[in-house]
Amino acid sequence: MMAASLLRRDKKSTAAHLKADLKRSDNSSGLRQLQELLDSVLNAERGSDPEALEWCKWLLAGGDGFDDFCRTVRSYDNATLCGLVWTANFVAYRCRTCGISPCMSLCAECFNNGDHTGHDFNMFRSQAGGACDCGDGNVMRESGFCSRHRLKTGENVPSVPRDLLLMSEMVLPRFIITIIQYLRDGYTEPESAADRDLQKVLQQLEPHISFLEELTKMGGAMRTVLTKILTNQQTFKELSMGQEENVYAKRNYEKYLSALKSSGLVSVEEKGAGAGATDTPSGAGALSLLGATAAASEEDSSKEEDPDGLQGVGQRKRVKLSSSTKDPSIMDTLKHKCFLEELLFWTIKYEFPQKMVTFLLNMLPDQDYKITFTKTFVQHYAFIMKTLMKSHESDTMSNRIVHISVQLFSNEELARHVTEECQLLDIMVTVLLYMMESCLIKSELQDEENNRHVVVNCGEALLKNNTYWPLVSDFINILSHQSVAKRFLEDHSLLLLWMSFVSFFQGMNLNKRELNEHVEFESQTYYAAFAAELEACAQPMWGLLTHCKVKETQEYTKTVVRYCLETLQMWFDAIGFVDEPALNQLTFHLPLHRYYAMFLSKGVKCQGLDLDSLLPDQEMLMKIMVHPLQIQASLSEIHSNMWVRNGLQIKGQAMTYVQSHFCNSMIDPDIYLLQVCASRLDPDYFISSVFERFKVVDLLTMASQHQNAVLDSEQERPMLEGALTFLVILCSLRIHLGMSDDEILRAEMVSQLCMNDRTHSSLLDLIPENPNPKSGVVPGSCSFEEMLSAVADFKAPVFEPGGSMQQGMYTPKAEVWEKEFDPIMVILRTVYRRDVQSAMDRYAAFLKQSGVHTGNPWPPYKERTPLHPCYKGLVRLLHCKTLHIVIFTLLYKIWMDHQNMSEHVLCMVLYLIELGLDNQVQDDKVEEEPCIEEHCHDSWFPGTSLLSNLHHVINFVRVRVPETAPEVERKRERERERETPPSTSSESSTFGQNLREAQVFSLVAERRRKFQEIINRSNHEASQAVRPKSSSSRWLPPGSPPQLVTEILEIRESMLSLLVKLHQKLSAKQNSLSLSWLAEVDPAHHAHGDGLTAIERILAKAAARSRHSKRCLQEICGKVCPPIPPKKNSPGDKKSMDKEERCVCVPRFISTQKYVYFFHPYLKLPESPETDAVMDMGSAEPLDSEVLYDCVICGQSGPSTEDRPTGLVVLLQASSVLGHRCRSDTPKRLPTTDEEHIYPEDTCGATHDVRLSLMQRYFRDSSCLQSVSIGWDGGVYVQTCGHTLHIDCHKSYMESLRNDQVLQGFSVDKGEFTCPLCRQFANSVLPCRPGRGMETGAWHTPSNKSMSTLVKEVEDLQEQLGIFPAESNLSKEMESVIKDIKNTTQKKYMDYGKNPGSPDNDFLFMYSVARTNLELELVHRGGNLCSGGASAAAKRSCLNQLFHVLAMHMRLYSIDSAYNPWTRLTQSTHSRDTEYCGDERPEVPMLFRDVPSLLIIFILTMPQPLRKEHFTCVVKVLYSLQYTQALAALSIRFSCEERLAWSNTGAAKKNTPNSDISWESLLGHVISELTKAKDVYDTNSEETFVLSSSVWSPQSIEFSLQQFCLPFLRLSCLLQHHLYGDSLPGCLVDEEFSLLSGCLGLAGSVQSSGAMSSAACLEWNINAFDLISQWCSEVITLSDTPTQQSVSLLVQDPQWAAPRLLHLPDNYNTIFQYYHRKSCTSCGKTPKDPALCLVCGAFVCLKGHCCKQQGVCECVLHSQHCGAATGIFLLINASVIIIIRGHRFCLWGSVYLDAHGEEDRDLRRGKPLYLCEERYRVLEQQWVSHTFDHINKRWGPHYNGL
Repeated sequence: MMAASLLRRDKKSTAAHLKADLKRSDNSSGLRQLQELLDSVLNAERGSDPEALEWCKWLLAGGDGFDDFCRTVRSYDNATLCGLVWTANFVAYRCRTCGISPCMSLCAECFNNGDHTGHDFNMFRSQAGGACDCGDGNVMRESGFCSRHRLKTGENVPSVPRDLLLMSEMVLPRFIITIIQYLRDGYTEPESAADRDLQKVLQQLEPHISFLEELTKMGGAMRTVLTKILTNQQTFKELSMGQEENVYAKRNYEKYLSALKSSGLVSVEEKGAGAGATDTPSGAGALSLLGATAAASEEDSSKEEDPDGLQGVGQRKRVKLSSSTKDPSIMDTLKHKCFLEELLFWTIKYEFPQKMVTFLLNMLPDQDYKITFTKTFVQHYAFIMKTLMKSHESDTMSNRIVHISVQLFSNEELARHVTEECQLLDIMVTVLLYMMESCLIKSELQDEENNRHVVVNCGEALLKNNTYWPLVSDFINILSHQSVAKRFLEDHSLLLLWMSFVSFFQGMNLNKRELNEHVEFESQTYYAAFAAELEACAQPMWGLLTHCKVKETQEYTKTVVRYCLETLQMWFDAIGFVDEPALNQLTFHLPLHRYYAMFLSKGVKCQGLDLDSLLPDQEMLMKIMVHPLQIQASLSEIHSNMWVRNGLQIKGQAMTYVQSHFCNSMIDPDIYLLQVCASRLDPDYFISSVFERFKVVDLLTMASQHQNAVLDSEQERPMLEGALTFLVILCSLRIHLGMSDDEILRAEMVSQLCMNDRTHSSLLDLIPENPNPKSGVVPGSCSFEEMLSAVADFKAPVFEPGGSMQQGMYTPKAEVWEKEFDPIMVILRTVYRRDVQSAMDRYAAFLKQSGVHTGNPWPPYKERTPLHPCYKGLVRLLHCKTLHIVIFTLLYKIWMDHQNMSEHVLCMVLYLIELGLDNQVQDDKVEEEPCIEEHCHDSWFPGTSLLSNLHHVINFVRVRVPETAPEVERKRERERERETPPSTSSESSTFGQNLREAQVFSLVAERRRKFQEIINRSNHEASQAVRPKSSSSRWLPPGSPPQLVTEILEIRESMLSLLVKLHQKLSAKQNSLSLSWLAEVDPAHHAHGDGLTAIERILAKAAARSRHSKRCLQEICGKVCPPIPPKKNSPGDKKSMDKEERCVCVPRFISTQKYVYFFHPYLKLPESPETDAVMDMGSAEPLDSEVLYDCVICGQSGPSTEDRPTGLVVLLQASSVLGHRCRSDTPKRLPTTDEEHIYPEDTCGATHDVRLSLMQRYFRDSSCLQSVSIGWDGGVYVQTCGHTLHIDCHKSYMESLRNDQVLQGFSVDKGEFTCPLCRQFANSVLPCRPGRGMETGAWHTPSNKSMSTLVKEVEDLQEQLGIFPAESNLSKEMESVIKDIKNTTQKKYMDYGKNPGSPDNDFLFMYSVARTNLELELVHRGGNLCSGGASAAAKRSCLNQLFHVLAMHMRLYSIDSAYNPWTRLTQSTHSRDTEYCGDERPEVPMLFRDVPSLLIIFILTMPQPLRKEHFTCVVKVLYSLQYTQALAALSIRFSCEERLAWSNTGAAKKNTPNSDISWESLLGHVISELTKAKDVYDTNSEETFVLSSSVWSPQSIEFSLQQFCLPFLRLSCLLQHHLYGDSLPGCLVDEEFSLLSGCLGLAGSVQSSGAMSSAACLEWNINAFDLISQWCSEVITLSDTPTQQSVSLLVQDPQWAAPRLLHLPDNYNTIFQYYHRKSCTSCGKTPKDPALCLVCGAFVCLKGHCCKQQGVCECVLHSQHCGAATGIFLLINASVIIIIRGHRFCLWGSVYLDAHGEEDRDLRRGKPLYLCEERYRVLEQQWVSHTFDHINKRWGPHYNGL
């Protein structure tokens, strides 16, 4: 009952009281009280109770506040490691310069506090989670520690006072057992319950585990306490069972025991069935796995824990593992001795909840904990795998497992420790074996029925989803430690186990060639197969190889090689392999062969082993070579489309096999292995095997026709090319045969760069590095960077404003093309065949450019590095009779133009000859074998040396040909001609002798014979007679037609003579090689060129190396006989034929075109523009010639009429660019700290809004709406591509688009389309007004009317009522365009009036559209008209048409004459004051009105076309108003004294003549008038004359007046240019004012060359002073307006700087670090995809649901507010910019590039990025010029989801 009373007291005093009790020496009563209290507080039955947590906090703190307690404990933190744990998606750093282990990672804080300048580091986004290694000397070098962890803080921390953590030691064990009980109770086997239940349990536990996590963060002192508790076996014993009377605890303990039962690899039930195996406790678990007892393997298949129901494979094969597995307990049920072990157990059972993982990892800085935890982890390893295989969320779980294991196993000491003490290696290999066993199937390779081999099934989820990844990854990780790898290599039983594991992958994913039907379903299992071989076989192999680098490790290599051979032999037996591979089967997966090859290579290259000591006997070598050779032949078959019925996936496999990440674990070892076999087997046997595998044996005959039993004729050529190319690669590739690592890197780099220019990152990716991911370095002493700068030049990124943005590229240096381009390496490394072509094209371009060779060059021949002595035998391939006969035959066939020969065949044949000449066999003492009848080859050539065989003449050849062949015909003719065979040869031997001499050639027979010899040599007598027969019969065509006859051909050629003849044939000259040629030849000169060069080079080499050859050559060249074969069209002739034909076609085509024009008068032949202009000028009646428009749809040309109007293709878009202008030229900076801000108040849009709302407070609404302009924040900009079309044609075009389903990113329903001619994006058509284009003639003539007359005329024009146009097609179209314009922008940007939708509102919107377009054109011209000329977009300007459409619409509103501003501008009226009766608000005073707006209103509301004199009149009147406003605004900026002085000066000048055009008198007048108003000048608070610190001089006054009036003049001038076609002359900036006023006709007669006076342009039609007084009085009478406001309305400054995007920092990291953790303003969380608006700096969430409003996400919303539906956003986590335009968006690219000039989208590489100014300028330019839609091509709809 004690507890109850304690519970009632407050927590603080209870805790203090208990702590005091417990501190006594006799603390039994305290203990009892505490236990009782905890019993009632920490009751697991109550579930997770916040109250309980509160109690714990108070109790731990022992009476102090918990926060104070935390601080105190922290002060005793002795940890020297950072150990910060992070979860997936956290941004961390990795520095390769500082890392010892490649898994090293640092948190941002430690990285930034350390010094890594110049290091090779990158930022990365964590995939699985990780922990910071700062301070851990096992993982990284101390130099990289940050300033905080560099000091060994541990030494100077005071020791912890005993009573500080006293309570913690008492309370926490109870707290932890509560958590454990809760976990026990909540757990249900997944079969019986939904996963959700587990989630619920975890959610309720969340606060408890978070509390534990909080404790770990208190530092070393608290971690020590926790470690004690977690590892104390005594405490666990006491608390685990629960007390006797506690039913709840009992129940959950039983649950725990039953959960434990199924934790072994083999479940308990199986053990029982294990036939008495249970008696021997040590072996029970192991034996049933090892299949040592029959019973165990019998009942395996009924294993009840087998979720996948795999019994289908019949008796599931258990591997025979060696029974000596060291520690059978690997398989046993788990037993727990401490809290830590049980916690880990539940962590696994609950599939690694993130919080638990983080807690367990947070404890790692404690050394004792680390060791215990690692052991516990290893102990549970098998259980982890078991859980993983069952898990539904295996991906997440894999990541969490690796999150833990990488922290443990990256540390070499720890890994070694666990390997020694806990059999880590045995556990891992066993567990991997066990895992793969769940998905084995019978192999069907070779002998489908009796195959005993099992392979993994790549369709299984385990392989498809990479479920094995965490285990393999751990295995690779521990093998990277030398001490661990050595243990592995020394342990033979383990190696054997591993080999049996590898053999599961040998021959997996077998492809069978489809011969009849196309496959119905293309399986995609090959992804899984390639991934599995790379990750589970190759990467561990590379890991082991890194430790076999020196002589001392020879034994390891020998062992591995021995086991490889044993396992291979077992495999051959299991699949029933004899000597021939099965037809039409292909597997790319031979990991055993590749292990063998790589260890051979390493042994010879690095360990000085003798190759022969590692090789098996010849028969085994012949077997080993079969499958890799089969793959090479199949590659060729796949590219020859022989596997096309297997679907695309087979091509995918062929590509993956050679792709950069796989090639050095797949094709390279395969080719190396074939090279080894070739160097040790009989060359004739090898060569004939190659041609037989490639199925081209039948083709190799001298006869012009043959029958091929296995290939269609279109497949023969590519297969022959494939066979020859393969031989060339085999003989010339040196990657494993003697190249150093640096040379290999160089060759790889050159071959990649020759295919295409590459970016730095793609090059890094394409160079196959040693694919052990942990190595991180390219092998070799020479670094990647050094090598790159040696072979390539950097091309900096280029920018074409309209084009695509290039990245920084590397391109090969000239000398690389000259000396190092190696086509053979390129062929080996290309994934796509087109890359070979690309490399050749680039090579040709280089030769052309450097003037070496202009034609079509042949692949250059490249000298090779010398062979390693071990592999000298490879050269014998080039010096064997079989190859020479093939070469001879092919040369002959090419010369005779037989079918299926090609340039590539000749090229490869010559390459082989040249390789043979360059690689002579050293020992010429080849013992000649005695001549047997069968040796048909010996009669062809005397010896095996290529050099001597070159000039050997072959006279007659016996061939088998079909009866229909031309050879047979010829023979018959000969026989008819002469009965007796005359003597033919020089020795006058008879024809009969020739028959005996004639050569026979049969590759197959030869191969059989050689095979037989080799077998006999190995004393395998059995079945020798049967073998060759069975297989050679296969080559006879089935039921072969009997018309094959034997013929004898007379040849009389040698290889040399054939080469000379081919040279003649190629050059198409009779005697292309003269005798003198040989004398002067120099092989070096012949390095580059075409086939001729290649032949010349070979002949030169032959002549130089053998005198005999030289003599023969001279003889041949001397004879120079014309070639025998009938002349077919050579390729050259074909070209010239083409040309002739083409010449015939072209005129025919031209004449048809003319014919079309002749019949279609509408199709106007395009005329030159000059003639048009001339006609215009000279036309007698200018008004009649109408403008003609071409319709780009129907092609007709004609005027625009009322009935059939023509329109301009336009794009209407809302724009806020003008609203974002500021006063200053420097752009605003993007804030990157909390102190910086951006203030939007000073933008143009904001200023105008304030102005309008001020006016609306005091003046009449309708008048306000005519005194300002809107459209700064959402005006409509109209642009056109300049093409026109009939409006009815456009409608039918839109219909067809609507029916066309394939829409290209635009929405036809919204009226969007692309211009039919230039494909520019558009969304409306602007009708063209019938009649003339520009007002010329009478409209232009200057008039001599006086100003007052003109003023009157203008007034009369305004009085005319709007004439409603007759209802016509044209007017309808104009109305619909107006509707389009209104729909373009949002409602809020149109309704500024008090009553929305009123005509006034509409009126304001319409004239503002005109204003927006004029202002934007000004911005595009650079803000002034100095550049003059028609704007770049003159043809593209549609302002003229736009004005007419707007004018027509605005004529519908007539201005009430009483309020017409014109009268107030031109007459002095004093009678109006009385009218302001009642509460009606006054009109806006003239001095407050926006003058450009008035100009546009007047022009648009007067009848069109308007005479120029009237236009000028309006401008003059408005100029005087603008000028007066300038004076008023200026006067406010004066100080009192200045004002007085100037008004006096003005008064003095008032009576002089011309006083109304001198600014002094006018200024004085304005000052004196405005002084009458109360306080206009007095309210001058300080801020107004901050502007005028200096004294005003007449010059500065003149200057500021001109600046004030310039914007108005610029707009008027542009308007005049568009309405009347006046040209805009260019000028200097300081002459702009005088020039513009001249253009507008303001300057009158006073224009002098000197400084222009702004006042001289004034022209008043009534007394200036009266008019000014009247305007001022309007301001004065505003009795009810607070003066402050009226002053601010007076001081308007019409000048704005050009719009700019924000100024960005140079280094991207600055932005990233500040914004990627910044929390969202609306929900306070850190957004997943934060973005920044580059126009205003707003921070928004991309796709964030927290900030959605009415289903629209924040970026889209912001783009509507800030940019009137155009948004430019920088995505913080991706460094790219996206553009939102209306309902579409596109990825623009990045303005941040790395040091190599390339983007890093999604920050995948994480290298430092720097701002690229040019790109940013391009972006800004596209924003200002509204060209996003035209320049960016890839748009997609965003559905408001961004």
